[in-house]
Amino acid sequence: MKIALEKIRPDLGSSFRILVNPKLQDHFYWHYHPEYEIIFITGSDGTRHIGEHLAKYEGSDLAFIGPNVPHLNFDYGIRTSYEKIVVQMSEDFLGESLQKIPELSEIRQLFERAKTVVLFRGETKRLVGERLKQLIQATHFRQFIDLLEIFQVLASSHEYEVLGVQPVGQSYNLKEQQRLRNVYHFVDQHYQRRIAMSEIVALSNLSTAAFCRYFKRMTQMTFTQFLNQYRINQAKKLLLQDYNVTEACYGSGFENLSYFNKSFKKLTNENPSEFKKRHIGRSQPN
Repeated sequence: MKIALEKIRPDLGSSFRILVNPKLQDHFYWHYHPEYEIIFITGSDGTRHIGEHLAKYEGSDLAFIGPNVPHLNFDYGIRTSYEKIVVQMSEDFLGESLQKIPELSEIRQLFERAKTVVLFRGETKRLVGERLKQLIQATHFRQFIDLLEIFQVLASSHEYEVLGVQPVGQSYNLKEQQRLRNVYHFVDQHYQRRIAMSEIVALSNLSTAAFCRYFKRMTQMTFTQFLNQYRINQAKKLLLQDYNVTEACYGSGFENLSYFNKSFKKLTNENPSEFKKRHIGRSQPN
């Protein structure tokens, strides 16, 4: 899939950025950025796609995403009315205070957890969602204070799950970013057919061995693992759209149904039929 490096600037007179209903539901925006991001969406069902994680949320969703973690806009494909609020801030927007002030110790731990993504549920999701809605009406100073209080609510909550999603690369230069974008774009365009390693290596201007080391460092996966994961994610989308298992297999680029079922279960701990039944309440014959 094509991945974009999003460039983010804080709002004028503020140390962070607030986006309200950016209306990206018609855009498949697979992207990452060095900033932390809180995302709250309510009023509709949708698909949450963060790194290797793909799931369906119902009614609302609240996530705290760390730096350089690739993710899809949460409103992609939604066709009903909804509200979406996004807050983006740099890793050091609190300066040295986050490390030195004892009263911020729980928030510091929250930011550490967010590096691999935290999802919130229950009363925490409802309460923080309401506070994020109120945030947009306040002055910059009040927004700053309210955001600290929101962080404290999240930090002290037990209603959360850490996804363990890894960033695209802990450190890289612009050339490396472009090389990775080229690979993602090529896979996005050609995942439905057989892809030879020589084609991917040719995009990178590296030797095969150097490319393999580079790709593993950037993504924590081999290229084969990445391609299988990408195809499984595409298969999940097809299954969620009510395609049957065979259609999802060949539509996502797998050439063998048995290998598809084996790969799907290895990556998701359930077979495709079980995944489909769990998400949309029924299964189709293979």
